[in-house]
Amino acid sequence: MATMQDVARRAQVSLSTVSYALSGTRPVSDATRRRIEDAMSELGYQPNAMARGLASRRSHVLALIYPAMEKGLGGTVAEFVSSAAETARENGYHLVLWPFRTTQAPEVRDLVRQGMADGVLLMEVALDDDRVDVLDEAGVPYTMIGRTRDVTDRPSVDIDFERTTDDAVQHLVDLGHRHVALVNHSQATADDGYAPTFRAEEGFEAAMRRRGLEPIALRVDESPRAGRDAVATLLEREPRLTAFVTMNEIATFGVVAELQQRGVAIPTDMSILSIVTSPGVGEMSNPPLTTMHAPGAELGRLGVQKLLSLVDGSRPSTPNVLIPCVLEPGSSVAPAAGRAPDDDDREPEAR
Repeated sequence: MATMQDVARRAQVSLSTVSYALSGTRPVSDATRRRIEDAMSELGYQPNAMARGLASRRSHVLALIYPAMEKGLGGTVAEFVSSAAETARENGYHLVLWPFRTTQAPEVRDLVRQGMADGVLLMEVALDDDRVDVLDEAGVPYTMIGRTRDVTDRPSVDIDFERTTDDAVQHLVDLGHRHVALVNHSQATADDGYAPTFRAEEGFEAAMRRRGLEPIALRVDESPRAGRDAVATLLEREPRLTAFVTMNEIATFGVVAELQQRGVAIPTDMSILSIVTSPGVGEMSNPPLTTMHAPGAELGRLGVQKLLSLVDGSRPSTPNVLIPCVLEPGSSVAPAAGRAPDDDDREPEAR
């Protein structure tokens, strides 16, 4: 593998001259620069990312801010990260992880001031997010994978929670379900201002009320034990429940286990529709879950494309985007027990 010293010998210049040509820290004549570029081409020499960044005043690095240490990389997030990394690579950029929580805005500020990334993708967005304020103040290009409370002039791509929850409720209503409960993310996420917790809850409640139905929603910790406890709480609150909409992957496994332990057959006696997740996660359950597939791969691709349009002014600008989740049939949803989809007392659709 060729080294910078090999390039210097081939171009008949000093090692420091090659370094100056790559970094741009000192002027190098056009003729000398051409000899160095020719030598690099002949030897197949690839300057490292830092050297290329110094020469262009860009790092060619995109940062992904995601609290991976505490959240982990579930199936949905993994789809997003894989797609984002691939799209960045195809465009000549590297995607690196900055594992900062919403409370770590000062750490984000320190890194962006050092020019460690040309742009930032921000995940796990809160309604009021100090990290976004830091990026705005620093003038660093960024794109939210999610939305703050106010998205005016703030670039974003996100799941369309209103459309997703409406489609989920309509699917269950079409199967005769009238008593449906939402198993949401935890109260802790709500206390942190985590936007999806609020948007899913608001969307579900609005969708139920539009159809003349009473919404029941519960915020549940992200654990199987909490999912089990949620079943007991919700059945006590509304014994007529025939379906759960869940937006909490880990708790959903507890919901399934508790229903089975109680002898409640899925989907004959109780349907479960898991939203903002992936079929891969759904297949871990028995029976396999019917899901509303989160568009992680598409969000990853569009998020990077939008960010690059802000990093590089020569690229066409792209609008903010909302994408609904798509129904992926499994084996956990069926007509409500004792009711057929064409029962005469079905409430009219009100969309």
